[in-house]
Amino acid sequence: MLARTDLRGGVPSTAQLRRALPRGGTDVDAVLDVVAPLVAAVRDGGAQAALDAGERFDRVRPSTVRVPQQAVVDALDRLDPDVRRALTETIDRARRVHADQRRSSTTTEVAPGGTVTEKWIPVRRVGLYVPGGNAVYPSSVVMNVVPAQEAGVRSLVVASPPQADFGGLPHPIVLAACALLGVSEVWSVGGAQSVALLTYGGTDTDGTELEPVDMITGPGNIYVTAAKRLCRSVVGIDSEAGPTEIAILADDSADPVLVAADLISQAEHDVMAASVLVTDSVDLADAVDAEVERQVRTTKHGERVRTALSGPQSGIVLVDDVDAGLTVVDAYAAEHLEIQTRDAATVADRVDNAGAIFVGAYSPVSLGDYCAGSNHVLPTSGSARYSSGLSVQTFLRGVHLIDYDSAALAEVAGHVVALADAEDLPAHGDAVRVRQTDSARAGSRGNEGSR
Repeated sequence: MLARTDLRGGVPSTAQLRRALPRGGTDVDAVLDVVAPLVAAVRDGGAQAALDAGERFDRVRPSTVRVPQQAVVDALDRLDPDVRRALTETIDRARRVHADQRRSSTTTEVAPGGTVTEKWIPVRRVGLYVPGGNAVYPSSVVMNVVPAQEAGVRSLVVASPPQADFGGLPHPIVLAACALLGVSEVWSVGGAQSVALLTYGGTDTDGTELEPVDMITGPGNIYVTAAKRLCRSVVGIDSEAGPTEIAILADDSADPVLVAADLISQAEHDVMAASVLVTDSVDLADAVDAEVERQVRTTKHGERVRTALSGPQSGIVLVDDVDAGLTVVDAYAAEHLEIQTRDAATVADRVDNAGAIFVGAYSPVSLGDYCAGSNHVLPTSGSARYSSGLSVQTFLRGVHLIDYDSAALAEVAGHVVALADAEDLPAHGDAVRVRQTDSARAGSRGNEGSR
């Protein structure tokens, strides 16, 4: 089921690895022509246009975009007690981790009388998208809302697709998660139209205002991703997320039963999900192959899993040793990277590129998806080489406050003028010179007044 790529006999260059490694991904450009008119329609038509699109794609039309508060409360009242306890624990662990990410202002005295302060200001209003396709994702509510709240974002709205089975409301478990987190504003709208409505706002069917947001976060399908790309000039976005992916670096000490189970767990998400094993052990590769075949026969979403694991985005990569494996996984830059080797913590510490690293046999990706305390909204498609997962920092803006007095400006004025002249921007230098002239005149007037 899992194709093999044999890289033994030497480690290819980074350029070669980018071509050789299994990689899926989605062609966002291919759907832009479809999504652009929809975004424009919602920009011009607001809530009615978004509801029209939802009726067409989701086959249900809510009476209002904004979910009644009572529906959110009722969803929590009806929530299964075991699920409520699990969500409560997930929220608590996520809060503890994200609270430690908060930043404080710092002031640097560059020169006597001259300081630069960096102040961290939260984004004012944020739209948090929670998908509703093959599965229901209350965990995504937690992973988006908690860091925004810990960053100090004052206004939050969660948007999630309406469900025909639930009278045009988002899934009740999503609503219950919102209630547990204290989120009172929820919109029953999904897909590209949701991103557009969050961006441009409008008037709901009952006449209430749907205020636009300043930033949109959260994963979604290719149409959601395309809409985020089209709207990013108006609002900020977290990323253009692709299909989920797992890479596992393992040696002959790994348990093939566990490795197979973890590869399958990510393949369960989507037929385009990527599951990649990197190993220096042919015996482990053979054993994992056999275990995958055995476990797929009994898993609930077997057809979906089989399609994902047999696709070009999944496979087994054979390497000479763990050192070569580290080079491979750094080039792959997985969203989720598991280390199942001897001395896994030491090996994990040598990894440079991954969205999140899961260390040892008892830290599966599933733990991070729910209750580890880490965030599961992570960079995909190799973007972990240069970007991070969702965090408190996502919702903060660093703003510099520059405060120089006359003497501090005078000390550096010559350098400013020299650089302005070098760049042929003399007015820049003049803006400093005039202040020195004014300062001298003010000093002269002050001396005259004292005589």
